[in-house]
Order: sequence, then C-alpha cells, then structure tokens
Amino acid sequence: MASTNDLKNGLVLNIDGQLWSVVEFQHVKPGKGPAFVRTKLKNVLSGKVVDKTFNAGVKVETASVDRSDMQYLYKDGNDYVFMDTKTYDQLNIPAETVGKVADYLLENQEAIVAQHDGTVLYVELPASVVLEISHTEPGLQGDRSSGGTKPATLETGAEIQVPLFLEQGTKVKVDTRDGSYLGRVS
Repeated sequence: MASTNDLKNGLVLNIDGQLWSVVEFQHVKPGKGPAFVRTKLKNVLSGKVVDKTFNAGVKVETASVDRSDMQYLYKDGNDYVFMDTKTYDQLNIPAETVGKVADYLLENQEAIVAQHDGTVLYVELPASVVLEISHTEPGLQGDRSSGGTKPATLETGAEIQVPLFLEQGTKVKVDTRDGSYLGRVS
C-alpha cells in the first residue's frame, strides 16, 4: 500500500483487480476544499488511458512489477523467445503480449520485460532503434507533392515514412513509440 502522496510516473497500481500504470499526476490544492491528486492512468494490459482523481492522502494498492533486462532470441511459431541476461532462463512470450514492439525487434536485441506474479505484462524497447531499409522506391527529385516523404520497408517488415533521398540499404533511427523516422545513421 502507498499513499497518493507517494505517486510517481511508472508506478503500477492495483485498482479493482486491474493493473494501471501512472502516466502523469498532479497534486492540486484549491483555495477552498480538500487537496486532491489528479492522475492519468494507463491500463497495463489493454493500453487504455483514463483520468482518475484521488483525495490527497488516500491509500492506494500498489502492484509489484518485476522489470528484467532480456535479449530477444528468435520467433517460435506464434511466440517470441526471450532470454534473461542474468540467469540465462528462456521465456516464451505470445505475439499478443509483444504487440507492436515486434515491428522493431531484431534477433539479439535488448528489451525490458515486465512481469507481475509470473505473468508477462508487456515488452519495452529503448526509445529508438537503428534498422536498415530493406525496400523503398527511388525518390524522384523535385517531387515534393507528398511532403517530401515516401514509404520504406524496414528489415523487420515494418513500414515507415522516410525522406525522399533515402535509398535501400540505408540505416535509419526509428522511434519505437510511434514509428517515426528520427534520422539517418552512418
């Protein structure tokens, strides 16, 4: 148990049997009336984001979430196999749990796997990864009608928008949160 005064970003709360991660919080002390804490919570399993207000000082139940550094090894049928970098234990994680992270996942890549009571909640990658463009159409010089971008397929199979001058075989930095192009890597 923790008090609403102890809330911080990333803390996982157990509310009505569901796990919610604190995305942001704000302590509010109005001129009259009691203080309260306004929070934005994200459901750990579904990704749904809700706003919730707590009275200041109220006890909230926290959930213990173990975050471990793991290395992605390979895909086995519908599962992704990860290895704990400390114990070398292997863990099969279903594709539904891995989710969109799979678009930016290469073999031997480091990731953080969060677990609660032995159940894998989610897989988290670094904020950006470097991937190679496996296919893209050549950009036509002077064609700026499309805002200067074109679709490109990455080595993982994911498709992102890149500037017209990039060619097949170029390594690019990609934001893993929204799939946006961050720059070229030499």
